[in-house]
Amino acid sequence: MFERKKKILFFALTFLFSNFLVAQGLELTVYNQNFALVKDQRYFDLKKGLNKIQFQDVAALIEPTSVYFISLSDPGCVILEQNYEYDLVSSDKLLSKYIDKNIKVITEDERIFEGRLLSYDKDNLIISSSEGLNMITRKDNIAQIIFEKISEGFITKPTLVWKVESTKSGEHLTEVSYLTKRVNWYCEYVAVLDNEDRSMDLDGWVSITNQSGATFKNAKLKLIAGEVKRARARLFEREYIRYKMKEISKPQFKEKAFFEYHLYTLQKRTTLKNNQTKQISLLNANQLPIKKEFVFDPSRGKRSYLYYSDREETIKENVRVELEFVNSKRNHLGIPLPEGKVKVYKKDQDGSLQFIGEDSISHTPKDEKVRLYIGDAFDVIGERKRIDFKKEYRTMYESYEIVLRNHKEKDVEVKVLEKVWRYSNWEIIDTSSPWKKKDASTLEFKVNIPKNSERKINYTVRYWW
Repeated sequence: MFERKKKILFFALTFLFSNFLVAQGLELTVYNQNFALVKDQRYFDLKKGLNKIQFQDVAALIEPTSVYFISLSDPGCVILEQNYEYDLVSSDKLLSKYIDKNIKVITEDERIFEGRLLSYDKDNLIISSSEGLNMITRKDNIAQIIFEKISEGFITKPTLVWKVESTKSGEHLTEVSYLTKRVNWYCEYVAVLDNEDRSMDLDGWVSITNQSGATFKNAKLKLIAGEVKRARARLFEREYIRYKMKEISKPQFKEKAFFEYHLYTLQKRTTLKNNQTKQISLLNANQLPIKKEFVFDPSRGKRSYLYYSDREETIKENVRVELEFVNSKRNHLGIPLPEGKVKVYKKDQDGSLQFIGEDSISHTPKDEKVRLYIGDAFDVIGERKRIDFKKEYRTMYESYEIVLRNHKEKDVEVKVLEKVWRYSNWEIIDTSSPWKKKDASTLEFKVNIPKNSERKINYTVRYWW
């Protein structure tokens, strides 16, 4: 009796373990470069020696040279030959298989033509029968085509066909890995500012798109953030769906470092259908401290840089509005943030949420600053004018006047960034306002401007060579 119970327990555990393996069968790792790694575990009955296996339900955009096969039951089992069959059944492909074979055609007016199919094109069929040759118009004329029997070589879905040599007979648990194109993921964030523009709530959403030609059912989903080098890198356009505000939900991904990238693992299994976009919550951070700044940076206006010229220059534009926060645990974040768009909202006086701007962030590690340029201030203007220029032997002088006007009903501070046109051999010989050197060619001024007033900055720079 005891031995019988041991056997029953053994078979029960074996059954549960085998079902556990099946349940763990499909894993999908999606890279934010428009491709994915598919890992699929399945059982096959194999005989000792040579076997032919059809591995169906693979992605139509599989990279056949990326396929990796292993039998977990028999490490000595190897693939001798692989074919990727993707020539799926269609009306024309079906007709091509029946050239020189008998078919029956029934037209809309119930006439019947039966005989050997000689040829076809998009307009006509030509059939040889006992009555002679018959040319039958295809468009709006043929009601039905009847074939004698299914021809060999037809497949209804993309299939990997293998010749496998096994060292033992029985049921084999196999694992197949391959890369496929057109599976992509991207991150989008929604930020809501408080009334004082001092903090915000930040929600992150992951969107996964699948256009690979396959449905991945009950898959373990992982996402890789980072730039993985591929031998033939191709640019692609991301497809952004219309974003809707969602209620705060618990983040569902667990993040950890992986090689030189970051891996996000969904804590439950999911199904990703072909031609589907799925959105899953990545993070929620409430009352994230932010710093709001007004920035006047003429070098980031219509031109990418300022250049030397002895002509008078005037640049006038609205100052930029920028938000800055630190991706830290102290600020309720502290996880690597994947690149993506950040949409920023704020409630108006009626309590209604209004869209106020958006920007994109790059992959951002923890404890790094994030800076968002969300638009231009309507009521704060900056104007930069070169008021003097002088050139001597191996020396040049430039003088500038910067006027900042604040039309708001409250005081503001504006940060002014000025670019000189050389990285060395320059100095500020006169200035009306304190400044600091940000880098080899950038000056920074900070100016407080009372409401409904203006402030001026004057400085002169000397270059030599």
